[in-house]
Amino acid sequence: MKTPSTAALEKIYGESEVSRKRYESLAENFEKMFHSDKMEFFTAPGRTEIVGNHTDHNGGKILAASISMDTIGAAYPSGDDTVTIVSEGYAGKVVIDLKKLADVPKNRGTLSLVAGMLTAAKKAGFQVAGFNVYVSTEVISAAGVSSSASFEMLICSIVNYFFNEGKMRCIDYARLGQYAENHYWDKASGLMDQMACAAGGTILLDFSKNDEELCEQVDFSFSQIGYDLVIVNTGKGHADLSEEYSSIPQEMRQAAVAMGAGLLYERDLDTLLQNLSEIDNDRAILRALHFYEENRRVDEAYAAAKAKDAAALLNAIEASGHSSWEWLQNCYTLQDYKEQKITLTLALTKLFLDRTKRGVCRVHGGGFAGVIACVLPKEETQDYMNYISGFVGKENVYPMNIRLFGAGHVE
Repeated sequence: MKTPSTAALEKIYGESEVSRKRYESLAENFEKMFHSDKMEFFTAPGRTEIVGNHTDHNGGKILAASISMDTIGAAYPSGDDTVTIVSEGYAGKVVIDLKKLADVPKNRGTLSLVAGMLTAAKKAGFQVAGFNVYVSTEVISAAGVSSSASFEMLICSIVNYFFNEGKMRCIDYARLGQYAENHYWDKASGLMDQMACAAGGTILLDFSKNDEELCEQVDFSFSQIGYDLVIVNTGKGHADLSEEYSSIPQEMRQAAVAMGAGLLYERDLDTLLQNLSEIDNDRAILRALHFYEENRRVDEAYAAAKAKDAAALLNAIEASGHSSWEWLQNCYTLQDYKEQKITLTLALTKLFLDRTKRGVCRVHGGGFAGVIACVLPKEETQDYMNYISGFVGKENVYPMNIRLFGAGHVE
């Protein structure tokens, strides 16, 4: 049975025994589903946002990183115009006829998302042909670590490897995913999730710059400063959060328009303060204030990460979390204010951190429901995991590593 090389697995995962079993299962299922032993392997990680909450869609800055959780796939060209996707744990197949892409309905989950990406690829001048893929993922779904972007970047890797001779860049991957989410899923997504999943390692993103200057690799991981990142899944919210997510870029742009701009990055904080009377939405003002202060914090976090200054980095992360809760207001939904899993888990975590006097916590990702992040010294990690597991269940607590390998083909 074909599996990736030991060298490739150790490069990506830091080990080869556990990861090989995952790929062996993937290969078995591909062969069973598609009746062929011809396949290649692909991976795309989830992501963590260190500082820079909801700034990408207005030309802001973010310090982000890929994480050790990933989505993997076994794939091979189908030899015709049909794309067939089978995802482990989901019933049925997703089948797309490339000759009828325009007929694919929108807002139909994976079907629409993939059709949107393939449509965008064609519009961008990339080659697209049929392929079969069996997908398996460890990335937590609907929980703020970008399971959808991880899946999108996996599909982009497949299209790039088989049909485009590896010529597609990370920014190309990201724009295909963003197009699909914006036009086929009605989600006002920026580019951060996709870029962090595609690039690998820790990256500084500045969305006010052009494609060539947008992303800078940063030599940093939490282990370098003696800390761990722990992601806690607080539980999926019961409300449809699409409107909540979309309201953030919409309200930020409302503030920008009041200053005579399209996006907030085109103006500065002083200009906003001079135009408050032109904005009749107080929450829009607060969210714009968050944007400008968050950009400043990203600069601080970037400098701290490069200098391996743990105290300065943790201060920036903690301040970012407070701003997300108080100004950006994405820790719970107004649709059901009695359900506050994010804020409750943050409060419980803060009780632990106040006793140890070390570490910080914050909402993670899009917010409203899903996960929080806790950054704390390695010697405190197990005690925290035991503590918070008593409230959310140990199956919802994940110690994370930042991985250097982004989305791509596994040799």
